[in-house]
This record gives sequence, C-alpha cells and structure tokens, in this order.
Amino acid sequence: MVSRVIPVDAFDLVIFGSTGDLARRKILPGLFRRFQSGQMPDSARVIGAARGDLTDESFRALAATAIAEFVPKARQDDAVIGQFLEKLSYVTIDASGEGGWPALKARMRDGVVRAFYFSVAPALFGDLAERLHLHGIADSASRIVVEKPFGRDLQSARALNSVLAKHFTEAQIYRIDHYLGKETVQNLMAVRFANILFEPLWKSEYIDHVQITVAETVGVQGRGAYYDKSGAMRDMVQNHMMQLLCLIAMEPPYHFDPNAVRDEKLKVIRALQPVGPQDIVRGQYLKAGGEGGYLDHSGNPASRTESYIALKVQVANWRWQGTPFYLRTGKRLRARASEIAITFKEPPHSIFDDAQGWRENVLVIRLQPDEGMNLMVMIKEPGPGGMRLMQVPLDMSFAEALGDEAEDVPDAYERLIMDVIRGNQTLFMRGDEVEAAWAWTDPIIAAWENRGDRPQGYDPGSSGPEDALMLMHKDGRRWREIKG
Repeated sequence: MVSRVIPVDAFDLVIFGSTGDLARRKILPGLFRRFQSGQMPDSARVIGAARGDLTDESFRALAATAIAEFVPKARQDDAVIGQFLEKLSYVTIDASGEGGWPALKARMRDGVVRAFYFSVAPALFGDLAERLHLHGIADSASRIVVEKPFGRDLQSARALNSVLAKHFTEAQIYRIDHYLGKETVQNLMAVRFANILFEPLWKSEYIDHVQITVAETVGVQGRGAYYDKSGAMRDMVQNHMMQLLCLIAMEPPYHFDPNAVRDEKLKVIRALQPVGPQDIVRGQYLKAGGEGGYLDHSGNPASRTESYIALKVQVANWRWQGTPFYLRTGKRLRARASEIAITFKEPPHSIFDDAQGWRENVLVIRLQPDEGMNLMVMIKEPGPGGMRLMQVPLDMSFAEALGDEAEDVPDAYERLIMDVIRGNQTLFMRGDEVEAAWAWTDPIIAAWENRGDRPQGYDPGSSGPEDALMLMHKDGRRWREIKG
C-alpha cells in the first residue's frame, strides 16, 4: 500500500495566539509533519502573531522546542526542521488595539490562500475579525479557523456567530472540532456508505443500541476554574460527542459534499428528543490516595459541576425509533479510551437451542488510544462436545494494517488545517449546527440547575458513578468495560 500525499496550494497561515499551549502542542508540530510529508508547498508561509515581544528567530526557537517535545524522535530530522523553520516569521500584535496590524499586512502576499487561525479566547474573535477587515488583511477569499468553545449556551453561540458574520461569510468560517479529524471517525462514513454490508442493517430493525464513550484518566488540575464553568455536558457532550452521534445516525447525504453532509447532521440534532432526569447521571470524582478530588481541583467546595455524565438519548425518526444511544464521558476514570460501539439485535430465530455462549454482534470503532475497528462475531468453539459458541473479533488496527505507513497518517489537527487550505468544510461545524446543539443542550442543563441536583461521587480509577450502571441495567443492557 502506498499512501498518497496531495500537496495543497500556496498559502499564508497566520496563527493568532501562536505562543499559546495549543499552538505549541498541536498546530506547529502538525504543520511540521505536513511539511515533512511533502504536503506543504515550498512557497507556504506561517506567521505567528501574539502579544509577546518576539523576533522571527525567537519564534522559530519556540517552534523548534515544540517540535522536539511533541514530534516523535524518529521523525525529527535536523535538516528538515531547519527548512520548516525558515517558513516561519512573527509579528507582535495587539488583538484589541492597533499595534502590529500594519506590520502583519506587510507580511501578507497576493495570489495565495490567506488563512487565519484564531487560537485565542472567544472574547477576542470579534476584535480579530474586525481588524483583519479594517486593515485590508482579509478579503472575500480568506478563511478563519475558530476553536471551541462556540459559546456556553444558545444565546452566546448566536452572539458569537453574529460577530463573525459581520466580517466573514459562513463559507469562510471553519469551526474546528478535532474529533472530526480523527482517521477512524472519517472511516465511520466510509464503512457505512462505501460497503453494502452495513448500510442495510444500519437502523432500529437490526441495531439494539449504540454506546459512545469518551473516558479520561486525568482530572481537571490546572484548568479547574475554567472547567467548573462548563462541566462534562458543555465541554464534551454538546460538541465532540454530539458530532459522533450525528455521524452514526445521519441519513446518507446525496454526495460527499460539505453542505450535504452537514445538512444530514443537522437533521439528526433537530430529531433529538428532550432528556428527562431519569435518563441522566452526573458525577464528581472523589479524593483518593492523598490526591485531591474534583472539589479540590475546581477550587469551589460548593460546586455542583459534573466531571462525569451519562445520558440515554433517543433520535425521533423512522430509522432510529426505539434504538437508544447511550453517551458517557468523564474524568479520572479507569482508562483513557474513546470508542463507539454499535450493538446488533439477536437473530429472530436461533437454530442452536442448546448452544452455550451466545453474545451479540458488536461493531466497535476505537478512536483512542489505538485507532481501529473490530466486529465481534460468533463462531463455533473448536473441539468436540456439541455446538458451543464463542465470540471472536474481526480486528482492524490502523497500526497493524498500514504498517510503517501508519506513522504518516495525519493526526486530527494536521488533517483539518490542510482542509482549511483546500477550502473543504466537510469536517467543520456550521453555524446552524452549533446553535441547534445548544438548543437541545440548554433545557437539559437548566432542568438540573433548577432542581438543584448534586452530582454523585465516584472513586478515581473506577468506571464512574454507580447510578450510571443502573441507567443501562434498567433497560436490560450493560456498559462495555472501559479498556485503555
């Protein structure tokens, strides 16, 4: 198998907030890997822009340090790193003032794609958008990339969309969600729509239920004050997990086209039923082994913010009527793992009346830590003594299937940034998607706040609160074991 790397057009990419953590961990190392793979043209330029008083050379030194820390040692080639660093320059910028904007304009070139990455707090989005136009830096062909959070409720999301719309059209705005850039997430669409094997079975007649799990072993240390204002529902469910649900549940688009795909995702969000208190479990991790619990890390001893949430969600349409979607995500859990598990129904009739060991067919899409898919199927257990059944996986790990080429598979940020340069919005959220997601989320949050619900405590290193088990058990189902 030979991987194909398709170069993008020449571009000037400006990274606002280029000295921040996201740029250091993801954006700059990701751009280096795309350069190393041959996807970035020689004429590409990357311009850092932030408040710090850096020179071109000191910014290149910052980028070199980031590459050394976050790119695997085996992929670090001093000559290639040197060539990449030559493409970098820096401008000190005042996002809400006038300082640095003429200098930034002087760095921009005509005849290339102009893209602007807003790796800053959402409060600065409007200031940046306004000044890009005021100084003639952005034009009708320019693109902006904005990071989440896209508001913290419907009202703020609408306000944010309105601010951006004053200066950029929807076709120019790329709301980035790195989960959609994962290779396995995109493969979910290929599995569904490029194989006759699955799509005829992809409905309530054959699927018993769907589980979506995003489990983390880390707590909220270092970002407790921020997290306490969001919680698991706002931080994970409203965006990342909602997008995964949409890709599973959406109808086939008429074409693999950005707006066609996003139209179908929007229909799913609008079909989500309200979720009552009986179908929600919220939790906070406790102290353990001398390490502080959520209340210690958040700095708010009276906090009612959840570090864990599990929900039973129903999609009210013909395809999914009667098939529940169970979502769970949390901090300080047993293992770091993200997966989607589609559990199929029992056969309508079993010819193996006395057979032992029958279990459901399950299609598992692993997002992390080991990206891949497996399909759990039933076979006869080897040996004499009658028909005994056993479940075995038909396993496809990207690392095993692609061999050495797996190292060249772009990570989420690499892929999405290159899609911005290409002008492909398929894997980015549209404004009406964001607002529809908040319109569903807001009443759920408001209901538990009005009731004064407190999250249930759970032990670090566990699978979450005990009540989360009952969320499944009362339906005669069980969660899959969390495995890293």
